[in-house]
Amino acid sequence: MDPGIDPGKGTAGAGGSARSVDTAAGVRGPGPTTPAADRGFPSALARSQRVNGLDGLRTCAVALVLVYHVAPDLVPGGSVAVDLFFTLSGFVITRLLLAEYVRTGGIALFPFYRRRWLRLVPALLALCAVCAALSVTTPLWGFDASWQAAGVSALFLVNVVRAGESGPYSDVTGPLAHTWSLGVEEQFYLLWPLVLLALLRHTRTRTVLLCTAALCALPVLWRCALWAPDAAHRIYNGTDTRADQLLAGALVAVVLARLRADDPRLAMLRTWAGRLAWPALGLLTLVAWRMPVTADTGGWTAAWYTAGFLGVAVLSATVVAGLELRPDGWMSRLLSLTPLAWAGRNLSYGIYLWHYPVVRLLASLGMEDGRLAATVVLTLLMALLSYYLVEAPFLRRARNRPTR
Repeated sequence: MDPGIDPGKGTAGAGGSARSVDTAAGVRGPGPTTPAADRGFPSALARSQRVNGLDGLRTCAVALVLVYHVAPDLVPGGSVAVDLFFTLSGFVITRLLLAEYVRTGGIALFPFYRRRWLRLVPALLALCAVCAALSVTTPLWGFDASWQAAGVSALFLVNVVRAGESGPYSDVTGPLAHTWSLGVEEQFYLLWPLVLLALLRHTRTRTVLLCTAALCALPVLWRCALWAPDAAHRIYNGTDTRADQLLAGALVAVVLARLRADDPRLAMLRTWAGRLAWPALGLLTLVAWRMPVTADTGGWTAAWYTAGFLGVAVLSATVVAGLELRPDGWMSRLLSLTPLAWAGRNLSYGIYLWHYPVVRLLASLGMEDGRLAATVVLTLLMALLSYYLVEAPFLRRARNRPTR
C-alpha cells in the first residue's frame, strides 16, 4: 500500500518549483506555463490537489486489510482493499505527473524517484530493522530468519519471491510478506513515468488516453494466457499481471485532466460518477464480506484471477472518480471527516507496514482473546511513532529541497 505523494503546498510535491528544470534526469522543460498553454491537459493543475475523501477512503481500506489479517473469517475477501489501493495510487501518481508536465513541459525523473524513496523507504527500513532484531534476539517463531525477509523487502522484491512459489507460500518472507504490494507499486512507479513521458512527448493527448486504456487491457489477456491452478501466486503477485489495477487509476487521471471545466462531457461524468459511486463501493464491500479471494473456489477462482481483477479495478476507479468529481456528495463528506482524512494522509502507510508484524508478534506470544483489539492499539501506536520519528522528517526534507 502506498499513501501517495505528499503534495506539500499546492502541487510542489509533484515536481518541485514550477520554474524548475531537471537536467540530471535529462528532461528539460520550458519553464512555467500560462493558463492558455495547457499542453492538452487544461484541468491537470486544477486536479492536482489532495482530496480529503480519497484520504478517508485510504483509511477505510487499510482498516479492512488489518481486520482481514487478524480475523479472515469476518472478511474473507478483505484483500480486495489492496486492489483498491493500487487503483488509488495509480490515480494520484498520474495526476501529479500530468500537473508537472503542464507546468514545466517535462517530468523530472530523478526528483520523482527521490521523493518516492524519501516517502517510502525510510519507514520500511525501520520496520525491517526491528523485524531483523527480533529475529536474532528473541525466540519468537513469528520472526524466525526475518533478516532474510528484511533484505528481500528492502529491495521491494517480496512480490517476485512470492510469484515464484507455485505451492503454498513458504515462510521466507515471514512478517514482511505483506510488503509484496509495495513491490508491485514501486516496480510500477519505476516504469510508468518513463512510459507516460514518452507518450506525452511523442503523441497527442488523445493518443495518450487511448494508449493508457489499451495498456489496461493487456494484463487481462496476459492473465488468461498464464492461468493455471499452479500459476495463482504468479498472477496474484506479478507487477505485469496486476498493472491494470494501477493503470485504471491512471486512466481516470488522464481523462479528467483532458476535460475543461465547461466541457459537457465532464458534467456527464460528474453525474454518472455520483450515481455509480455508492453501488460500486457496495459491490466492493460485498466482495470483502463474502468472496474468499485468495482461497481455492474452483471456477470462481479462475474467473477472479483472469477478469475479476479488472472488474475490481473498474469498481475502484468509479469510487475514485466519484470522490474526485463530487466533493459535495455524501460519500465525500463522510470520508472527509477529519479523523478519517488525517489518518489516511498521515498514518495509513505506517498502519499498513506495522499491522502484519504486530499480528505475528501477538500470535507468537500465544494471544487469542482480544487479539483484534490489541492489534489495532499496538499498530496505531507503532504507526504514530513511525510517522513522527521517521516519515515526517523525511517528508519535510522532500518538500523543502528545491529541484535543480
